Amino acid sequence: MTERKMRIYVAGIGPGSPGDITPAVTQAVGESDVIVGYKYYFQFIEPFLRPGTECIDTGMKRERERAEQAFQLAEQGRIVCVISSGDAGIYGMTSLIYEMKCQRGSDVEIISLPGISAFQKAASLLGAPMGHDFCVLSLSDLMTPWSLIEKRIRAAAEGDFVTAVYNPRSNERYWQLYRLREIFLQERNPQTVVGYVRQAGRPDQEVHITTLQDFDPEQVDMFTVVIVGNSQSYEWEGHFITPRGYYRDESNEGMNVGQSIMIRSFQSILGELHDQDVPLWKLWPMLHAIHTTADFEMERLLWMDDEATSILFDKVRSRQIRTIVTDVSMVAAGIRKGALERLGIQVVCYINDSRVAEMAQDQNITRAQAGMRLASQEHPDALYAFGNAPTALLELCSLIRHHKCLPAGIVGAPVGFVHVEESKHAAKSLLDIPKILIEGRKGGSNLAATLVNSILTYDDAAQLKPGRDV
Repeated sequence: MTERKMRIYVAGIGPGSPGDITPAVTQAVGESDVIVGYKYYFQFIEPFLRPGTECIDTGMKRERERAEQAFQLAEQGRIVCVISSGDAGIYGMTSLIYEMKCQRGSDVEIISLPGISAFQKAASLLGAPMGHDFCVLSLSDLMTPWSLIEKRIRAAAEGDFVTAVYNPRSNERYWQLYRLREIFLQERNPQTVVGYVRQAGRPDQEVHITTLQDFDPEQVDMFTVVIVGNSQSYEWEGHFITPRGYYRDESNEGMNVGQSIMIRSFQSILGELHDQDVPLWKLWPMLHAIHTTADFEMERLLWMDDEATSILFDKVRSRQIRTIVTDVSMVAAGIRKGALERLGIQVVCYINDSRVAEMAQDQNITRAQAGMRLASQEHPDALYAFGNAPTALLELCSLIRHHKCLPAGIVGAPVGFVHVEESKHAAKSLLDIPKILIEGRKGGSNLAATLVNSILTYDDAAQLKPGRDV
């Protein structure tokens, strides 16, 4: 008689619905002499058992005993099927069975049969939340130190992964899900989509979609899977969707490469802002400033008069602004030529004007100051932009105070250590002139130019489509 092969099937039976059990698993269950598992799960495979099949319950939290019993039975020549809910390879019995085979030096054949994991079933009920890169975390600290779990939570939050959460909460472990939410709120938009499904695929199934801000851990138990979206996830008609990006090329059709990259950059920046309630007139120059500097401190440093971008763009559109005066040539170089041509605006800079050098020497002032004195005479109603010289901004403020000119607006981003902050404080006192400023010591020609560009392209702000003139 041929010796019977020693075999253990490790089978994932899915989340609980008969329709979610794979044919390979039902075949293995029907072939097996013994089923080893937690008794709660026997009800889901009962229709597939052949008469006389023995079902051995090892109880909850006795996984090692379950594995040892499976090996003992298999080594006696019986075909054994060890069952786990979901996929046995995901927080299930498969890894333990392989470890024990190695430790015992056993000749028992191991066949792993995957099942539909709880997070997959939950995802299908929510819509399409796992459409892009994702990770799966367990909050159970029975065998993993909480300090390590917290590192993984933070990495998932910082990495913008869609994150599925197993073992989210129990009577004894009640605070861990609160901590996960706290960490994610440090890294994600409070409006990030969150879905949670209780008893997925079972008669008392519950499906919920909310936001990270409104998510209540008290609504969750050990039979629940929680899924936190990434920065691109959204809710649409009761469905949780994370786009893969198939529509990106169509939405950017007709754009050059530079504009397409800039749009994607703005979308990424938007997802990382701490304050998601910024009004559009401030958000648009803020996104430009962060994009130019890669410095999220601009979220704090950008100072504006109410509606300044909108007011200045209306002046551009109505042709009240025909000229932009800059303190240095580098600011002028950074203002988009396509926008200037499209809007019929000229940019002038006096720093290299021969008259400036002569005036600076005669009056013992800086060339930047002299440039402002000339500009105020020739373009008293221009938009003035400063990216380098605090003395130029201070001079303009003084000229305005003495009624020598009345600019249409001021973009103030001088940089450095001497008189820089004072120049910005002086500009703030000009209550009748719309202003966009970078507070503190930071600034620069690139910042001043990009803030001007944000004014010239404000009609693209609502659609979040920067870079039209790149």
